[in-house]
Formats: sequence, C-alpha cells, structure tokens
Amino acid sequence: MATKEKTLEDLFLHTLKDIYYAEKQILKALPKMAKSAESEELQAAFETHREQTQGQIERLEEVFKMLGKPARGAACEAINGIIEEGKEVMEDFADSPALDAGILAAAQAVEHYEITRYGSLKTWAGELGMKDAVKLLDQTLQEEKETDVLLSRLAEARVNIKAA
Repeated sequence: MATKEKTLEDLFLHTLKDIYYAEKQILKALPKMAKSAESEELQAAFETHREQTQGQIERLEEVFKMLGKPARGAACEAINGIIEEGKEVMEDFADSPALDAGILAAAQAVEHYEITRYGSLKTWAGELGMKDAVKLLDQTLQEEKETDVLLSRLAEARVNIKAA
C-alpha cells in the first residue's frame, strides 16, 4: 500500500503542533525561572513573557481553527531538551553569582528556537495562501524577537556583569 506523499501543508501542521506543545511547556517553565532569578528585572521579564505566551497559545489555537484541526500539541524533544538544560543550570548554579546569567542564556535558547519555528511557519503560511495565519504568526514572531532583544539588553547591562 503506497503512502500519501507529504505536502507543505502536512509540514505546516506538524510544526504547528510542535510549537503549540513547546509554548505549553514554556508556559509551565516560566514561573519556575522567574522564581529562581535573583534580578528583579529578570523576574519581571519572565512574568511579562508568561502573559505574552498565553496570548501566543491563543493565536496558535486560531491558526488550528483556520485549518479546521483540533489544537493539539505533538511532543517536541528539542524544547524538552532546552527546558531540561535550563533546569540543570538553575540547580547547579543556585546561590551562585552566575545563576541569572545561566537562566538568561537558557531563556534565550528558548527564544531562538521559537524565532526559527515562527519564522518558518509564517513563510509556509504565506506559501499556502493563509494570509490571516501569516498575520497571527508574524505578531508572535515580533514578540519573540522583542523578548530576545530585551534579554540581550538585560544580559549586557546587568546580569553578565554581576556574574563576572
């Protein structure tokens, strides 16, 4: 029996499920990261990003609706690994001046993963003629880029200096 050839739409749906799962995991991890951070600015950045993540999950649910598919995640080993690495840093560097630098680096690894995923999804949505999905995905992509810039500023201005 021949299997159906996979299409760009299949890849789009697969990646959508991947990032949906990832966002749900990130939503769970952010409060722990905020609690572990020593810098009030870093704590505030994580709290803000948690609220943003909730909105990003809702946007993804809208995209699933546009496809006529249930909003369901598919286990994403990449994000599991990145989050696990962040947990290890929080444990290994607890009470260390380098703690916030480590948490911040872990958070940026998450952001960079999200930026690549949303960039691909936005491009593919455009190829598939899904104009409304492009807008939603671009909104999230811009938020992820802004969060990355904010984390870089925090790292350069405070956290890395304190760690050194």
